[in-house]
Amino acid sequence: MKKDFPHIFEPLTIRRMTLKNRIMMTPIGTNYGEENGQMSFLHINYYEQRAKGGTGLIMVENISIDSPTGSNGTTQLRIDHDRYLPRLFKLTETIHKHGACIGVQLNHAGASAMSARTNIQPVSASNIPSKDGGDIPRPLEKEEILEIVKKYGQAAKRAQIAGFDTVEIHAGHSYLLSQFLSPTTNKRTDEFGGSAENRARFARLVIEEVRRQVGPFFPIFLRISADEFIEGGNTLDDTLEYLQYLEKEIDVFDVSCGLNGSIQYQIDANHFPDGWRSYMAKAVKERYGKPCVTMGNVRDPQVAEDILSRGDADIVGIGRGLIADPEWVNKVEFGKVCDIRKCISCNIGCAGNRIGVNRPIRCTINPAVTDGEVYRKLRVNKPCNVVVIGGGTAGMEAAATAAEVGCNAFLIEKEESLGGLAREISKIPDKKRLSDFPNYMIHRTESLPNLYTFTGIEADTDFIKKLKPNIIVNATGSSPLLPPITGLHDNIDKENGKVFSILGMINHVDQYPEDMSGKKVVVVGGGAVGLDVVEFFAPRGADVSIVEMMPVIGNGIDPISKVDTSTMMKKYNVVQMTNTALKEVKTDCFIVEDAEGIKTLDFDYGFVCLGMKAATPLVDKLQEEFGQDGNIEILNIGDSFRARRIIEGVEEGRNIISILDKRDYL
Repeated sequence: MKKDFPHIFEPLTIRRMTLKNRIMMTPIGTNYGEENGQMSFLHINYYEQRAKGGTGLIMVENISIDSPTGSNGTTQLRIDHDRYLPRLFKLTETIHKHGACIGVQLNHAGASAMSARTNIQPVSASNIPSKDGGDIPRPLEKEEILEIVKKYGQAAKRAQIAGFDTVEIHAGHSYLLSQFLSPTTNKRTDEFGGSAENRARFARLVIEEVRRQVGPFFPIFLRISADEFIEGGNTLDDTLEYLQYLEKEIDVFDVSCGLNGSIQYQIDANHFPDGWRSYMAKAVKERYGKPCVTMGNVRDPQVAEDILSRGDADIVGIGRGLIADPEWVNKVEFGKVCDIRKCISCNIGCAGNRIGVNRPIRCTINPAVTDGEVYRKLRVNKPCNVVVIGGGTAGMEAAATAAEVGCNAFLIEKEESLGGLAREISKIPDKKRLSDFPNYMIHRTESLPNLYTFTGIEADTDFIKKLKPNIIVNATGSSPLLPPITGLHDNIDKENGKVFSILGMINHVDQYPEDMSGKKVVVVGGGAVGLDVVEFFAPRGADVSIVEMMPVIGNGIDPISKVDTSTMMKKYNVVQMTNTALKEVKTDCFIVEDAEGIKTLDFDYGFVCLGMKAATPLVDKLQEEFGQDGNIEILNIGDSFRARRIIEGVEEGRNIISILDKRDYL
């Protein structure tokens, strides 16, 4: 409740804007905009869910001040013409009715724009791409810089007219102003390059023009990459130096970090500690005495409270955490902290969708990002018994959703505890945050009086019949994929053996020494699971090799994890063997084949991580016993349908609402 978190719920006034609490939704691209750059009603609904949830300040994702040259994202919002004002006004009007303040982040993408989308060569400070493999940009002429300065000011004025309470100028994260500020991308020799003062000149002109346009009473935020975490880039000390040229008209510093080449710091990798960035905001605040925003894996309200109480920052930014649970603030305020659906920092539905494959964002643990939990208002109109076999995350979601709309739900799990594969993977130290989701789901199931859980019971058709099912959901998960490779089945997961599956590794995770210098570890399989194993052993000093049959290691994983694991493997000199197939498994070596022929890889510990396969021990029997009864619906969901990720299983679990609707139960 408020009294337990007094600093979170202390109002803050900035010029003429007063925030009711210290939680800001950070600007995160969504791909919810219309094709022409207009705010969509889906988009408005998305932000409204977070305002209804109690958030003090909504900072809308970066909006283009100069399209198409400065555009970022597949369907980025625009504010470079008056035609966008009516829909933006509808947004601000909607947010304000819930007592939240709202700002918008003004941005020009510069070299981060993609010519494949814009049909125009990107522009920047110099002719240096903003990321590996990016387009080579054209350096801006001075006259063009001054024209863009005017466009920032015009955009800020439009934001003010549209009803926004503040604007944020984006000067970080490898966008245009950041490209001028960073020595890695600014090689100019004119008044916009060289010294810190010169590199800050463009941003200073933008700030001054924005202030001129919006007047003296309108707050201006500035987002910065305080430490670029990249060789040759600005360090925190460098940033503290150049901010002296920008701070005069800035009301709040939004202290972020990282560039495209260090995106795992910008969009936090899942192993970074909660609230880890706050020291940067503290340094800026101490130097310039102005309010600062910090963020970085803030999921627990006590972490936010501690940051504020220490004075590290004045506002705590939460982005992915509010995608996962738009009611985060209300749950903290009204004593429902145990009900928070904490972000697991997996970066799959958010960054993975938007940055990775240009899709609208989703969330691994929240299957209703834009709509909220409207399904809870539904109720069954006649008795319905739902039997769910398998207590992993997909099965728990199906059982809980069914119970929440009034069904009698029966959840059967053969193990002694719920949680499935997610709980097992979370035993790996760097994956411990993953356990928050099964823990949340267990708490949710336990809070429902019409959800009956049976653990330590192997489901069979006789037991299921006694429950008189109307709907049967099979969610029995997956098991390690072990192809018929010579020696694999004879050697894997054997007592005192050296060859392990991912589950075998997890079962021994507490037994591996902290110092593994001189030990050889070979991991076969370069997907997400194999990389989890590499991530565990490489920092312990082991001599690690990873073998992948495909041309690329990490194919299909989210872009943040891809950059993070690539950086980790370079740091620890992990040997990466692509286009290499496992041919035979022996007690202490793998026989593999690449383009050069057969090779022997000796190891002290060998791991075969070739993925997972659906485990469906009951599906055929269910069809035999119940499939002929037209009144009983049988579903197979999650990994037991096809081994995939948590996100697909949770979506399918929630989709039991569609089945109930189809069967006229709602």
